Amino acid sequence: MATMFDDVSAKSAPLPEKPGHGGGNRPRIPLPAWLSAEGPAEPQASQSKLRFRTVFISDFHLGTAGCNAVLLLDFLRAIECETLYLVGDIVDGWQIKKGWYWPESHNEVVRCILKMATRGTRVVYLPGNHDEAFRDYVGLDFGGVELLPEDVHVTADGRRLLVIHGDAFDAVVLYAKWLAFLGDSAYTFLLKANSVYNAIRRRLDLPYWSLSTYAKRRVKNAVQFISRFEETVAHAAADRGVDGVVCGHIHTAEIRQFGDLTYYNDGDWVESCTALVEHDDGRMEVLDWHEHARAALSARRAEARRPVVATA
Repeated sequence: MATMFDDVSAKSAPLPEKPGHGGGNRPRIPLPAWLSAEGPAEPQASQSKLRFRTVFISDFHLGTAGCNAVLLLDFLRAIECETLYLVGDIVDGWQIKKGWYWPESHNEVVRCILKMATRGTRVVYLPGNHDEAFRDYVGLDFGGVELLPEDVHVTADGRRLLVIHGDAFDAVVLYAKWLAFLGDSAYTFLLKANSVYNAIRRRLDLPYWSLSTYAKRRVKNAVQFISRFEETVAHAAADRGVDGVVCGHIHTAEIRQFGDLTYYNDGDWVESCTALVEHDDGRMEVLDWHEHARAALSARRAEARRPVVATA
């Protein structure tokens, strides 16, 4: 019986040819009133924003309890960038079909991204397998957000990076969709257990810890699947003549070299809460927002413990 960790290198689909760009001629879809309306006021920033040339984020899984919308909003409100890539699985259509879950924090994530688009950030949305319904609308513009099947990003130092979600290389999603749904159900159960566990940790004033990430890295087949996925995506991108590839899909942030080609994965906002960022000089880096939050918490605790010096 096939498993969700079957060898993807033998079964992956070739990359489609790079589509053209419509630019300013792209048809625009008006926003619904509930999204265009102003949400609650944003909290005042206590420090200057982090500035990047480009930010790549994916796998929010809005519409599920596993989405870490609080940390995601904290990240989005802390950054400024010229281009923001949403590299698929932003909304989890699979789970929404099973049962509606959409708290106000998920609305706020969408509003925050749309606000970035109206303020001059180029926002590019590349739908994935969990939000595949949006693939029917590629080539359109939704509230200032470009919908594309893929893109080629040119870094500040001149490197060409293919940007794709990555599910085309997952043999389970491509060839046995019912097995993918079975695996997704098991994964959802693990994420729910993770949410309960971290709710207890929050009550104890302990930092976030990902049970699902720990379990995934402990399973030998999962580690093999991730490695084969990375190799397959990198080799397919090399055939396209690019210098690197950026993807999401497998919830594992990574920067890895395959010969002359660099593989980048931006991670997710369910478990690891990571983003891939490009600095003004073209340097690429994975930001771990969990670590950022832990550092901020430690700094606040240290400040609270600092003795108050009385003034005359």
